[in-house]
Amino acid sequence: MTTWVALFILALGGMMLVGSESGMIAGLDATTFGYGAFLLALLVYLGGGLVSRYGGAGAVVRDAVTWLALGLGLVTLYAYKNELAPIAARVVGELLPGTAMTVEESSGGLTEVKIRKRLNGHFTAKVDVNGQSISMIVDTGASSIVLTPEDARRVGIDVDDMTFGVPVLTANGRTMAARVWLGEVAIGPLDRTKVEALVAQPGALSQSLLGMSFLSRLRSYEFSGDYLTLRG
Repeated sequence: MTTWVALFILALGGMMLVGSESGMIAGLDATTFGYGAFLLALLVYLGGGLVSRYGGAGAVVRDAVTWLALGLGLVTLYAYKNELAPIAARVVGELLPGTAMTVEESSGGLTEVKIRKRLNGHFTAKVDVNGQSISMIVDTGASSIVLTPEDARRVGIDVDDMTFGVPVLTANGRTMAARVWLGEVAIGPLDRTKVEALVAQPGALSQSLLGMSFLSRLRSYEFSGDYLTLRG
């Protein structure tokens, strides 16, 4: 049992090292955090009494070599985190459709992100709006981002005092919406500030829409088979 706990600590530490962009994790620099995670896992393992159970110098040497290899693996993982981050993002994107997969980030600042089509045939993206994650259907026919009242409240918009005076056409027919401005909208590393959006009347939409007020501010977007590619 303690072996699995120790391995979980190592795996969690490795994922946090790969995902860290600021170089700081839990108030520690990445190097200190990496050594700390390794030592914590080692203490958990030794504390389980495995060495004393098996006994013998050979078992001690074997365990020491095993943990040395695991420690070197953790250090190697951090050393190549920039190269491994796009691979990790692609794996997550395949397992969780709608999650942005960063394919490439060039020295010139061009980032390419792919989104996989869901089983229902829609391209649904996980979009960060004012720091809150919202699931949106990508709709190039919508001139603007359109939020449901529920999603609007999640991102800090006061819906109760809104005046719905903008006519819009949705899959459910014509309805009215209110115009707002969003502080920040991001899909993976692609982020834009001060993005125009609409808030639909209650009951008009079952899910928020990612429209052209965001897509048109990217360098390009392209639908190809089961993937939507965004470049910015």
